[in-house]
Amino acid sequence: MSEMPAPARSVTQSVTIDRPAGDVHAFLADAANWPRWAVVNVLTREPAGEPGWWRIATADGPGEIRIRADAATGVLDHDFRDPDEPGWMATVPARVVANGRGADFMMTIFQPAELDDEAFDRFLADTATEFTTLKEVLERP
Repeated sequence: MSEMPAPARSVTQSVTIDRPAGDVHAFLADAANWPRWAVVNVLTREPAGEPGWWRIATADGPGEIRIRADAATGVLDHDFRDPDEPGWMATVPARVVANGRGADFMMTIFQPAELDDEAFDRFLADTATEFTTLKEVLERP
């Protein structure tokens, strides 16, 4: 029996957006919108050959993303994979929840074993920038 790896460092980031939860979820569930807010990690997107997957350009090179959205529960989990590393995939749990007339969007990010603490901290700062951009994009009149 193989031993389970130790838990990874994880951080849950969130942002409160003054838009109905359904609007926020619908926007995030559409990969076509990701370059508008994920300005550091998703520079461009186009459909990949496999249904549900999108080819993306990132600051670190090409990648692929699949969004597994469920409007009823607010789930917006998404999977990333690197076409240069077959078999490697990371799942990012995410969710939109109602908060008064607005919504909270939250995402849990796990530190990959190949990233040291300094690199992971930079990634978290980039994600915080993206959350600020998301809020700005969705709250624009």
